[in-house]
Amino acid sequence: MKELNSRVVFLDYLRLAACFMVMIIHAAEPYYIDFANGDLRIASGSDAVWVCVYEGLARSCVPLFVMASCYLLFPLKVETGRFLRRRASRILIPFFIWSLFYVWHFNGNIKEMFFNFPMAAGHLWFVPMLFGLYLLMPLLSPWAERAGKREIRMWIGVWLFTALFPYLRRISLAFVGDPSFGSVAYLWGECPWNGFGAFQYVSGFFGYMLIALYIRRFIPLLSWRRTLSVAIPLFAAGFAVMAFGLYFRIPGGGCPVREPYAAAVDFEMSIEYCSVGVAAAVVGLFLVIRKFTADGAFYRRVILPLSEASYGTYLIHMIALAPVSAALKGVLPMPLAVMAVASIAFVSSSLVSFAVRKIPFVGKYLMG
Repeated sequence: MKELNSRVVFLDYLRLAACFMVMIIHAAEPYYIDFANGDLRIASGSDAVWVCVYEGLARSCVPLFVMASCYLLFPLKVETGRFLRRRASRILIPFFIWSLFYVWHFNGNIKEMFFNFPMAAGHLWFVPMLFGLYLLMPLLSPWAERAGKREIRMWIGVWLFTALFPYLRRISLAFVGDPSFGSVAYLWGECPWNGFGAFQYVSGFFGYMLIALYIRRFIPLLSWRRTLSVAIPLFAAGFAVMAFGLYFRIPGGGCPVREPYAAAVDFEMSIEYCSVGVAAAVVGLFLVIRKFTADGAFYRRVILPLSEASYGTYLIHMIALAPVSAALKGVLPMPLAVMAVASIAFVSSSLVSFAVRKIPFVGKYLMG
């Protein structure tokens, strides 16, 4: 595995790829969610098809970010307090600063920040989730240091079972009928007075942390031929589950569609980040990007500095993406508009983040 000054090169390519995929997801969302009214709204069959295509191609973005963050950090090599202080200063201070900005800019409710990320900055949900994984790392690191291949694989298998939960909840509703406690299909110990079921502690993004550990420790860098022989079927299967799963959950089976926001949540079942389709695509993409080890002039002058600025790019990209999306929607055909919006937001946000990080002392607290 190539490194540059002890830096794992492919992770920089991975961060940039994941960051651009985030832009694609957010550029595609206005074509099925009316954010002003909170509705599921799809104008045409063409829009529906392209939404499914873009979601299937790019939905792996957040798990890829998680795996990039965990690949070298887990298990911990430093003392817990030092690790958490460094992670907090790196991600939480910029998170709070930009949360305040979005609340001010979009006339949000600052009181939400006492309990959650502000809804005016919905994309920032990722940061508390990631810090939650950092809180787990000190607890799990002693186990990870001594766990063997078979044991880690067993726990990944348990986690993959929990990645079926979005589907099992719907099956439960169909098989059991109306649940006993309202409209939510509870599973294995969950109920209104207990949200922590049997699989609570081995579900969620925890699984991607384990997969990153497993790949780093037990899967050697394969040839391109072997990599593609594994990665292409995985990604194709994941894409099919996501894209077709979306398409066949369009309410009424046709367009135009306008339904309450709850329908949008149900519509997204097959693209939930911790679901089997996304997991398959994530592993396929990770194995491919792991082969990107070129560390020449282009890497040093473009990829590396933009990767270092990628957290800031993620934090600020909605400032550019939202107005550009509003300006181009209806002007360009939907597939071109999505790529144009994503590209403009990615380039402009990356350049701003890169420039701000150069400001002495202040830059690191603004952009991480």
